Amino acid sequence: MLTGVALLDELLGGYSEALAGDFVAYRNHAYRVLNLCVAAAGADDDAEAIEKIAIAAALHDMGIWTAHTFDYLAPSVTLATTFLETTGRSAWVPEISAMILEHHKITPYRRRPDWLVEPFRRADWADVTWGVTATGDRRRFIREFYALWPDAGFHALLVRLEIRHLARYPLNPLPVIRL
Repeated sequence: MLTGVALLDELLGGYSEALAGDFVAYRNHAYRVLNLCVAAAGADDDAEAIEKIAIAAALHDMGIWTAHTFDYLAPSVTLATTFLETTGRSAWVPEISAMILEHHKITPYRRRPDWLVEPFRRADWADVTWGVTATGDRRRFIREFYALWPDAGFHALLVRLEIRHLARYPLNPLPVIRL
């Protein structure tokens, strides 16, 4: 279990002002997703995979706060792309962009099975659904992860954001969901 990932903490710290009162809730979500993805991908000893997952975990929803929208996938990809290009990781842009763009995909991602997109998608869904979509050991992991990184209002935040978005855009209630 990864309890301290410097890159994840650094990225989240850079957005602490934008996250404001939601910082702890989002940080805890990011750590739960990171750990669930590492477990799903079998990447415990893969430093590069952990780095990619940390970047995606930190930035996958960040457009909510930086672009002030519930249609946040494109703004989140822009943040990730900028970070990757300015840190010499341009080669990772396609994979991490896909991790962000497809993390709310309802059906499995099959285009590039060698990428971390599908494990990341499953990890986020498992966390957002409090483990309902998780199977086997992942359910036990989720209980452990919530003990370490409590919800801290994350799910209530999602409900508030959805209600606010629905009031403004009733014909497009879930813009981030993909088939």
